[in-house]
Amino acid sequence: MAGFAQSPANAVLLTFAEKELKRSRNGWKVVGTDLSRPMLCAAVNRTHEHQLHDRLHVVLAPMESIPARDHSFDLVIAHGIWNLARSAAQFRQALDEAARVAKPGAGLFVFTFSRNTLPAQIPPVAGEPFVFTQFSGQPQCFLTEAQLDAELRRVGFVRDPSVPFHEYNLPKPGTLSTGKAPVIYEAAFRRGD
Repeated sequence: MAGFAQSPANAVLLTFAEKELKRSRNGWKVVGTDLSRPMLCAAVNRTHEHQLHDRLHVVLAPMESIPARDHSFDLVIAHGIWNLARSAAQFRQALDEAARVAKPGAGLFVFTFSRNTLPAQIPPVAGEPFVFTQFSGQPQCFLTEAQLDAELRRVGFVRDPSVPFHEYNLPKPGTLSTGKAPVIYEAAFRRGD
């Protein structure tokens, strides 16, 4: 947790958010959700450091149950959260929630595990299309690029070309993954009108 709380902000996300802010008429009020109280406290502490505490409301809530009205968000950020879904059903419920709270035309920033983290010959958990336990010992989602696109299209999000689709920590061709750091997708999507 300390590494996440002290690490610098994601520069690609900040650039995307700045562009999205220009689309919002009244500026932003931010709702941050997590199931970890220490992560929520770290977020609050960071906003106090930057005198932004009056704009952040944190809520202890699961990814598949966002405490917000339908179509109320201009931007949804799923940064390192959807990969923690323990089943495809939970993952899809989280996407359904993102679509429910997103206004038409809202941006979506995604930072989640890639299937390329694990060797191709490793099968997913029985009955699951993209859930694996080999990385951490716990069920986690590792989607292919095509699966991620299809799952987001299902709930009305399409890729936003303003943020190039990127895979971090991808091993060079012909080399083996160390298995220590996950391969991570970073991309932006947009909710249809």
